[in-house]
This record gives sequence, C-alpha cells and structure tokens, in this order.
Amino acid sequence: MTQDARRQAPAAARNRDPILAVLREALPPSGLVLELASGTGEHAVHFAKALPGVLWQPSDPDAGARESIAAWREAEALPNLLPPLALDAAAQSWPVAAADAIVCINMIHISPWESTEGLMAGAGRLLAPGHPLVLYGPYRRAGHPIEPGNQAFDEDLKRRDPRWGLRFLEEVSACALEQGLVLERFVEMPANNLTVIFRKR
Repeated sequence: MTQDARRQAPAAARNRDPILAVLREALPPSGLVLELASGTGEHAVHFAKALPGVLWQPSDPDAGARESIAAWREAEALPNLLPPLALDAAAQSWPVAAADAIVCINMIHISPWESTEGLMAGAGRLLAPGHPLVLYGPYRRAGHPIEPGNQAFDEDLKRRDPRWGLRFLEEVSACALEQGLVLERFVEMPANNLTVIFRKR
C-alpha cells in the first residue's frame, strides 16, 4: 500500500489493459487527450506511459481524487501527463478550450443524468469533426437481458443514490447525437462492460 496521497482501485488494475487495447485503435497518435472523472489517477498514469505520443490531461471534480492523481504523477514523472484539473462534467463551462480526444471511464452510472448531458455538451464543444469520445463502463441495452451481476450492481447504485444506475446505451447515444456525436461502435469488455466510441460529426 502506498504511504502518500496515491489511491488504488482494484478494478483499475484489472481493466486498464483491455481498455488500453481499444484506446490504441480509437485515439489519434498525438494531441491532447482529456480524461474526465480520472479517479485515483492509475488509468491516467498507465495510459500516458503506454501512449507517449499524446498529452494526457486528467481531471476530477473531487479534491481527494486530484490529490491522488497529482501524487501518482509525481511518483511516475511522465513528461506527457499533465497536472489534474478541477472539472465537473455537468458544469456549463470547462477549464479546457479544445481536445483531440475525450476519455471517460466509469462515470456515467455513478453520477446523475445531468453529468452525462454535460459530458456530451462539453465533448460537442471541444472536439473537432472526426475526433473521438471514448466511454467505458457497464450499460443496459434494449432487447439484451441484463446480466445478473450488472442487475445487482444497478440495484446497489440506486440504493446509494436514486439518481445513479446503469444507463441504456440507446439513451446515452441519443444524448450524444444531440451534440453532434455519432456512435461509431462499441466493444464488449471483460466483466460485462462496454467501451463505446463516438465521433464528432
């Protein structure tokens, strides 16, 4: 266990390589990648290390999370990993003017729907045509029976906060389309998760 501000999430160690495999295909080879809801910062470190051509910009609305990200950044000393920004996806304005890609992992189901709307509005503002928004997490799909593990997770989330819960991919895609973001494809991932790739029209 680390003795400084670095936090660790077991799920991050499990899912980082499968996510990275998709990011290698979806992200541009260079430019600024904005990560929303960076959490512990473990993903930011792993992806920045594996993708040296991009400039990785982590962010999180939680001060404790930003402390963890900053501590990981200091420990790893990666030249392409920027200091974390205070950024709430639901905010009307973000402290970033433009990005070549946006990545958001495990936020949509653990936040109010307003955060998803804000995420799509922000991506619509920041991304140039053809640039990607990449999401990862558990989703429901119309006509697709929900997996028992995801059903239990959904119920637990709603007990913790009635505004949380697994979203239907179709509803997230419709919200994205309103901001000019078109669903390109989704990739089935371990543990009944999806990586979903949108492109700015």
